[in-house]
Amino acid sequence: MALKSREKKTKRRKPEKRREIKWDKLDNTAHLFPVIAGEGMSNVYRVCAVLKEEIKPELLQKALDLVLPQFSVFNSRLRQGMFWYYFEENGKKAPRVVEENTYPCQYIDSGKNRSYMFRVTYYKMRINLEVFHVLTDGMGAFNFLKELTYQYLRLSHQELGRQMGDELSVETSLNTADSFLENYRKSTSKNYHSQRAYLLKGPVFEQGKMGLLHGFMPVSQLKEKAGQYHASINEYLIAVLLFSIYKENLHGMPGKEPVTTCVPVNLRPYFNSETTKNFFAVITAVFRPEREDQTFQEVITSVQESLKDQLTREHLEEVISYNVSNEKNLMLRAVPLFLKKPAMRYVYDMAARANTTTVTNLGNIKVLPEYEPFIEQFYAFLSRSKGQNLKGCICSYQDTLVFTFSSVLKDSSLQKYFFRYLASEGIAVRIESNGVYYE
Repeated sequence: MALKSREKKTKRRKPEKRREIKWDKLDNTAHLFPVIAGEGMSNVYRVCAVLKEEIKPELLQKALDLVLPQFSVFNSRLRQGMFWYYFEENGKKAPRVVEENTYPCQYIDSGKNRSYMFRVTYYKMRINLEVFHVLTDGMGAFNFLKELTYQYLRLSHQELGRQMGDELSVETSLNTADSFLENYRKSTSKNYHSQRAYLLKGPVFEQGKMGLLHGFMPVSQLKEKAGQYHASINEYLIAVLLFSIYKENLHGMPGKEPVTTCVPVNLRPYFNSETTKNFFAVITAVFRPEREDQTFQEVITSVQESLKDQLTREHLEEVISYNVSNEKNLMLRAVPLFLKKPAMRYVYDMAARANTTTVTNLGNIKVLPEYEPFIEQFYAFLSRSKGQNLKGCICSYQDTLVFTFSSVLKDSSLQKYFFRYLASEGIAVRIESNGVYYE
């Protein structure tokens, strides 16, 4: 009887309420990246913040632990569904911050790295954020990197922490809208046809190895020189690169194929978006080497003419509409993912032949005035992709612009010609490398 009495007094434990795991769709551009990514083509890029002091790894880890939960785009893992990949809230501890110990932009295995699709490393005074493109583009990455850097500086400088508090910057976005879908308008535009372009070839490094060359230049000098050609800095630097390919690789001779560069365009200012997901479109700068010894003026004119009609809101709307219409196609949506993959790879392989290289301009990176005394520079670079063994990335901070070449080609003569040409134009260029070409 006593035992029975105790049983009556024992309260049943309420079952623990299971935490609801959030999930999200990939944006329109992101669908491609998991399909084509692998050890040989990682689709990982890097953005960097260079400070004026040595990095304290324990504080950088603490900063990441504090910042990551606030950014749902980064606090996620990739899952494979029946018809598409999708994001799922990760919920694990933040990835471990380590000192850089290998070549940059290595493939990020979704089964490792605590299932996160980015990594944070450091080297001396530099914070590196490497991102699998499925998450976001360069602007979204810098949105996260700046907050990570702010938090680190507040932890390492107590007076700055007391002054600034622990709130996110008012300039930081947490918006996760799919701006491609928001700006989709039904269109009758046909498929975009492209011509096969001249490709940069030659002996390459072993898989995973990449050479980097950074050229640091005064923005004021570049602006003045570009103005002499009635061009923007972006147009001027793209033209210098295409001219360098024409002179160094084609030896100033005509060619059957155009020399082109893919130019990613940040769509946020065109469509009033603050999304932290991918939101960019691609346009193409073209130069056709039709005669011997064509001039730089001819090249820059060709670049400007080819970009002029593409860099309008109307054209960019057409690009968005065409890309999103494929995703919204009911027949394509019903096709299982394992059948979509080979078709997507085939389309990508065909499109990859249409560009010699890529030059992406991430613009001028601005930080809050209170943090400026602690930050020396920002820069970024890309990994190789199908048919593109060399790429360029432009990024500026205050009055210094960095043009970074990332290449898997052992020969660096093209990059040297590019920087020497700028120097001959009166631009003061300071060069840094990761040492690969001197090994």
